[in-house]
Amino acid sequence: MNKNVRVVVVGGGYGGVTAANRLARRDGVSVTLVNPRPDFVERIRLHQLVTGSDDAVEDFGKVMGGNVRLVVDTATLIDAAGRQVSLAGGDTLSYDYLVYAVGSGASSPGVPGADGFTHRVSDLEGASELRAALAATPLPVPVTVVGAGPTGLETAAELAEAGRRVTLVCGDVLGPSLHARVRRPVARRLAKLGVTVLEGPGARVAEVTRDAVRLDDGRELPSAVTIWTAGFRVPDLAARSGLRTDSDGRLITDTTLTSVDDERIVAAGDAGVMPDHPFRMSCQAAVQMGPAAADTILRRMAGKKGASVRMFFAGQCLSLGRNEGVTQFSYPDDTVNALRVSGRPGAGMKEIACRFTHGKLVSGARKAGSRAPRAQSTGPARTS
Repeated sequence: MNKNVRVVVVGGGYGGVTAANRLARRDGVSVTLVNPRPDFVERIRLHQLVTGSDDAVEDFGKVMGGNVRLVVDTATLIDAAGRQVSLAGGDTLSYDYLVYAVGSGASSPGVPGADGFTHRVSDLEGASELRAALAATPLPVPVTVVGAGPTGLETAAELAEAGRRVTLVCGDVLGPSLHARVRRPVARRLAKLGVTVLEGPGARVAEVTRDAVRLDDGRELPSAVTIWTAGFRVPDLAARSGLRTDSDGRLITDTTLTSVDDERIVAAGDAGVMPDHPFRMSCQAAVQMGPAAADTILRRMAGKKGASVRMFFAGQCLSLGRNEGVTQFSYPDDTVNALRVSGRPGAGMKEIACRFTHGKLVSGARKAGSRAPRAQSTGPARTS
């Protein structure tokens, strides 16, 4: 069958790639994926890039089917009425359906000095710059990690295991997404690694300077390298294109992941939100939303209504250095419980989760064509 239904996927993260692979398996569908980088970034390994235990990068030819056309460029505007996407390089792509999968990045802290004197781990460029900054500083100098969510915990532990002198500034509580009982083995592991943990009402950052972090309670922490891991932001492509978004900039969708403004636009990953059914921004959500977004499009192509998405969560896997970790189990609705696996088995489960996710991408790529995708660069590799 000649390919005649054009789908453009904006964003080559976990959600975008799984959606593209699912769609590219169907005869009569041509899929183009737009991504600002020529390689796939394993975001769940970026904290390992910082210390050099993994490069966190994979060739798109291994994780994305050969039937998917890869365009290395940045989407700058979606013309929903005209069904076109404008690119930074000057070209436009026409579509019949669009998958909005631009992902998320580090949020602007809104703290004096933070934008100029902190590093990020949320994207490849930020993690690479942080690695270079650390390489230029001696091991004994103090390093501060701000934020005690999964990224902050993993980064602090990874650096401490590598011999860095790390202070973790938590805000109110260590590991706010964890069950109270699961925080205990996390705290023990950080203590074993020598991480100084600051939590409580006064442990919020008031100001960052080139060589220090000042807290709300007046304490000043010497810090040669400060890493900000608290909060995420979503690119403003949807809002800039006149599509309705929530206060965090995420594209508002119904339960089929369809934009409330246009049934030809569906979301996958961190950049979309179902207001009545919120979910945690995560790789675990993205790899479910990608295929679900594709299925919504395929059902519409067949003249059927989209089906409501059913999300299933199993828990959170944290690596606390290369040798230990903690797996926090949850109920299917993502409510955490007291069950956990810690220590070396916990680290093993995190590695299994990473490899399983990678394996699912590779499997999807094989089903979507065996040819290596041809990257067509049409402009500068910039983020949206």
